[in-house]
Amino acid sequence: MTEPAIPTRVLIVEDDPNIVDLIRSNLAVRGFDTLVSFDGSKALTLLETEEPDMVLLDLMLPEVDGFELCRQIRERSSVAIIVVSARGGERDKVTALNMGADDYMTKPFGIEELLARILATLRRTRPADAVTEAAPSVITIGDVEIDLVGQLVRLAGEEVHLTPTEFALLRELALNRGKLLSRAHLLRRVWGRGYETETEYVRVYIRRLRAKLERPGGPPLIITQPRAGYRIAGE
Repeated sequence: MTEPAIPTRVLIVEDDPNIVDLIRSNLAVRGFDTLVSFDGSKALTLLETEEPDMVLLDLMLPEVDGFELCRQIRERSSVAIIVVSARGGERDKVTALNMGADDYMTKPFGIEELLARILATLRRTRPADAVTEAAPSVITIGDVEIDLVGQLVRLAGEEVHLTPTEFALLRELALNRGKLLSRAHLLRRVWGRGYETETEYVRVYIRRLRAKLERPGGPPLIITQPRAGYRIAGE
């Protein structure tokens, strides 16, 4: 007899009880477990003790800076993070992505869109069950070694920590080595359908990969072709 699947657990960090009730009730009927931190102060404790699969994070919390909380969550965990905030400016979105958020939604939001983004983010941030048969298990590009099965990356033999979204983006570029990939292609393949216009997502995450995997003064790992896209140089 097989054991029942463990429900996906979502930590909601939000101070508006109406929004909490809306999200929690809609997630509950779809089989999700939910945890709530109304002021952000318990969020890091719940992250450690309850090990959620995802965090839905409001930026405007009492006594806590939402951007700083996002950074601290990302430092401690590879958990999926979706920021859900009334702050809709591009600068806020880019800052949240730089702090490690996987996605960003602006209030007010439709519950169906939120659910779609939750599912898309979970597909992206959970380890793949298997690498496709045609894909190599390890790709080596200069000093960078990408283990597709183990979801590991090493630079000159030293393991480099990547978030699941960073790894998914690097994997797509590496599997298409030598090919120019448009921003729309990367958004569709890494984030999912419906993200094709979120061009700042690609810019931020390409910059994060370069900071982790390219040596100062060394050859670039990822090449930008202005107004066209990105590629990893062919062998």
